[in-house]
Amino acid sequence: MTARHRTLYLLSFAELLAMGLWFSATAVTPALSLEWDLSDSSRAWLTMSVQIGFVVGTFFSAFFNLSDILNARHLFVVSALLGALFNGAIGLFAEGIDSALALRFCTGVCLAGVYPPGMKIMATWFREGRGMAIGMLVGALTLGSASPHLLKVAGSPDWRELMYTASLASILAAVICLVFVKDGPYQAGGARFDWRAVGRAFGDKGVRLANFGYLGHQWELYAVWTWLPVFLFKSFRASGVTDAAPLSSLAAFAVIGVGAIGCVSAGVLADRYGRTTITIISLIVSGSCCLLVGFLFGGSPVLLIAFCLLWGFVIVADSAQFSASITELAEPAYLGTALTMQTCLGFLLTMGSIWLIPLFADRIGWPWVFAPLAIGPIFGVLSMYRLRQLPEAARIGGERSRR
Repeated sequence: MTARHRTLYLLSFAELLAMGLWFSATAVTPALSLEWDLSDSSRAWLTMSVQIGFVVGTFFSAFFNLSDILNARHLFVVSALLGALFNGAIGLFAEGIDSALALRFCTGVCLAGVYPPGMKIMATWFREGRGMAIGMLVGALTLGSASPHLLKVAGSPDWRELMYTASLASILAAVICLVFVKDGPYQAGGARFDWRAVGRAFGDKGVRLANFGYLGHQWELYAVWTWLPVFLFKSFRASGVTDAAPLSSLAAFAVIGVGAIGCVSAGVLADRYGRTTITIISLIVSGSCCLLVGFLFGGSPVLLIAFCLLWGFVIVADSAQFSASITELAEPAYLGTALTMQTCLGFLLTMGSIWLIPLFADRIGWPWVFAPLAIGPIFGVLSMYRLRQLPEAARIGGERSRR
């Protein structure tokens, strides 16, 4: 096995282990709801607090160029360890929602030093095949995002034990990254603090359009991932399914989890046929699913699950390709800054679309609740089509052969 492929597998596994700190929030929510008698608002904040922390962490990391000034592997290690500390403290000390939310926020801040630096490390090992490599990294995170739904079906253990397990996994991730993952041959050095680096990235038209494509993708992705289990549950119940709750959780796990295959597949295809081509196709198909899924609501559960499996495959397939495009278009010395700011803006936007879904449900009903999300893919398609026309697109993997 070559060094870069060993890094590919080890880093993807380490990223999955460390980001388990994020996924644990969804997994423990039902247990905490019973023990602490949480309201709907409090349950929502358990998930939102880590997301807000992540947005705050990525903003400060990008502004201070942390993943470029510091070694990205070392930032990953320290962040994974601190995240494990804050997450474990919830199991040890939290006796109510207030302390848990504060610790979840701090955990989210730490995760800002895990996900974007992980993509930068991967980019230092791959020039050819970069789309596949970052696709595998995002695919690992996709599996992690699906895992809480499987735990609901299987029956999760004591919530404190689950928090400890997630923290131990993050510590293991830090050890793997420190001991077994090395800097790649395409590592750029010499970066110094420059708060203008973020502005220069957005001043580059190619980087800006790739970010716009990513924002269109994010507008749809996390709102669907968050509310799809509820949508499926209501549809199954409307169609007369007796065990609607466990079936909706199992279906949600499959729909989100199949996206991991989509990430790797899209990466392989994007390296060969072009990132703009694959992202445009993926956005068109996923946006169409937003508009069409309502026709299957309350009908055959088999047809609905089959349709949603296709949707789950394409909805996240393009995700890594926006980041891969940034690694090829951004200023090499401040690559980590550009990636971190991209994720900051993307996850900030997701909080808006997640919040809007219940409002859409009240206005237009659950069958059509995802239809307004199609605006995101439409915007993403237009952005990536414009990027495709630029001379700078020749620097993007797969686009060179198209030209």
